[in-house]
Amino acid sequence: MKNLTLRNITKVCCGIYHGPEEFLDQEVTSITTDSRKAESGGLFVPIVGERVDAHKFIPDVMEKGCLAALSERVLADAEYPYIQVNSSLQAVKDIAEFYLEQLHIPVVGITGSVGKTSTKEVIASVLKEKYRTLKTQGNFNNELGLPLTVFRLRDEDEIAVLEMGISDFGEMTRLARIAKPETCVITNIGTCHLENLGDRDGVLKAKTEIFDSLREGGNIVLNGDDDKLSTVKGYKGIRPVFFGLGADCDVYADEIESKGLKGVSCRIHLGEESFSVLVPMPGIHMVYNALAASAVGRIYNLTVEEIKRGIESLEAISGRFKMIETDKLLIVDDCYNANPMSMKASLDVLHDGAGRRVAILGDMGELGENEIRLHEEVGAHAASCGIDCCICVGELSYHMAEAARRADPGFSVIYVKNREQLLEHLKEYVQKGDTVLVKASHFMKFEEVVKALEEW
Repeated sequence: MKNLTLRNITKVCCGIYHGPEEFLDQEVTSITTDSRKAESGGLFVPIVGERVDAHKFIPDVMEKGCLAALSERVLADAEYPYIQVNSSLQAVKDIAEFYLEQLHIPVVGITGSVGKTSTKEVIASVLKEKYRTLKTQGNFNNELGLPLTVFRLRDEDEIAVLEMGISDFGEMTRLARIAKPETCVITNIGTCHLENLGDRDGVLKAKTEIFDSLREGGNIVLNGDDDKLSTVKGYKGIRPVFFGLGADCDVYADEIESKGLKGVSCRIHLGEESFSVLVPMPGIHMVYNALAASAVGRIYNLTVEEIKRGIESLEAISGRFKMIETDKLLIVDDCYNANPMSMKASLDVLHDGAGRRVAILGDMGELGENEIRLHEEVGAHAASCGIDCCICVGELSYHMAEAARRADPGFSVIYVKNREQLLEHLKEYVQKGDTVLVKASHFMKFEEVVKALEEW
């Protein structure tokens, strides 16, 4: 890893090196916090978690051939190199910031309340048509996940697409300090994490902290149809590029036509050029994602042909509106996470499904003092969006179910107390030929529901 010698790592972490002097100028080959992924020549970083103190794994990873480890304490009788630091987590962030500076590659930083991951996927799919592109995998978008993503970069990578997720003020500042994005993309300002951020104005303030570490001469790409983001006029002389459905946006779409669960077609306008494209995932939100990707593609000098090809080659990922077809059901696996905005968007897409359209919805977390009202809003929307049945699961989803019944007494609503009860009676709730949406916040563990439906 470029310039990540034990000497430089010690300096960057303000650490104390313990070990033979001859190892100080050796570069580590990898960095991991997972002892199972430790490699010969790598650096192991033990994180002290709520349940496990990973310091106990240091002797094991050193036997596997790791070059060195970090440690928050003195390791008595250690016969291997290690760097003593005050905080392993802070050290990880400091090392990642230093390492990214060594690579001199552009970074596209993506944040927003809803659609960060799907937008990241489309942007990476577009940029790969011209550049060797590394993107955030899974949910590695927080103060530990972002550094671990950075550590996957190598000299041959040409651009990085990094997702950045937050739940409180100050987090984005710390993430952006690591990533130092050349291009900042914000998808929207919604109602996530209101227990910490207060209201949507608080969300806007927290998300736009990303601008503080924007590289000189960088780019800002914003959803021009979002009432909060549309108020952002610029930052340090950088005028935002706005995307949306109106011709007043810099990048916009028209001729939008749903192709059901196969996707949505549209024409995207980029200045004087335009092109027709099939976005291979359903929902109007995917048009917005394609617009953001088109704006980024143009910034990095892709042709419209390359942008179109990148959008149309997009592949769904597990838990993010992935279609799973069995001999009995079409399952829409959207169970990775949920908030009121994404719940409503997914319900709207389910309307285009074939057969009986069934939504299995679970509790949404981190909504603050308005959590009951926000669940009620989703329930009312479910009753009015043209689907056939809604199964509401969890303590908070009781309010979702009651609101759906009030909105349309004739609408089929089933309330289930918990996931275990749902799994016990699942075969009674679905029928052969159904299209079934599965969506909830991650803590509900609805991937178990998806698995049960697949095996039915």
